[in-house]
Amino acid sequence: MTARTAEANPVRERREVITVAVHAGDPVTGEGAVACLRAMPGITLLPPERRCEADVLLVTVHEATEEVVCWMERSASESTNSEMRIVLVAETISEHHLMRAVTSGMVSFVPREEANRDRVVKAIRDSSRDRAVVPEKMLGWLLEQVRTIQRTVLAPQGLTAGGLQEREVEVLKLLADGLDTVEIAQQLNYSERTIKNIVSGMLTRLNLRNRSHAVAYAMRCGAL
Repeated sequence: MTARTAEANPVRERREVITVAVHAGDPVTGEGAVACLRAMPGITLLPPERRCEADVLLVTVHEATEEVVCWMERSASESTNSEMRIVLVAETISEHHLMRAVTSGMVSFVPREEANRDRVVKAIRDSSRDRAVVPEKMLGWLLEQVRTIQRTVLAPQGLTAGGLQEREVEVLKLLADGLDTVEIAQQLNYSERTIKNIVSGMLTRLNLRNRSHAVAYAMRCGAL
């Protein structure tokens, strides 16, 4: 192979780079986590003051206390990265705190006794791809809390888990089938103005761009 041929066909290995910020319950644990991650390919460490930019926050503590959960909530609200995820390493987390942690962006929980380097690094990489790593017991807690919220909060107000009203779901199903405003109004026995108001109110309330975005949103949250 000539030099010209080699230049014309460069082979480049592209690696996904994940930015990670570490928050630890004590300096020794924090230094150990940083030392382990610093040598890992595809991971770039950010200093604590830049945690708002991170793809993944690694939170390693002995116990997920109220203070720790509040820190996670605050970090989520201050994050400038809409894709930010949290990996929590702790001895345990209470059922009371679990839903709040998940709402803040926690997608992976690693029990402290199982938190070796390979396990934590895998959790970080999986979390950046939205692959959840949660013990079976905690998954059961989450499912029960979701069912409780649906039964006691959303259903009495005619809402789905995605915050959609029942008649909004009816409209979205017909939009997904390719019907226009006139056809939807005829199908549901509403006026065209009512259909337009339903769609407009839904887009505004859920901060959706257009009808296609609304249909995609409904599919993602399981309403369709």
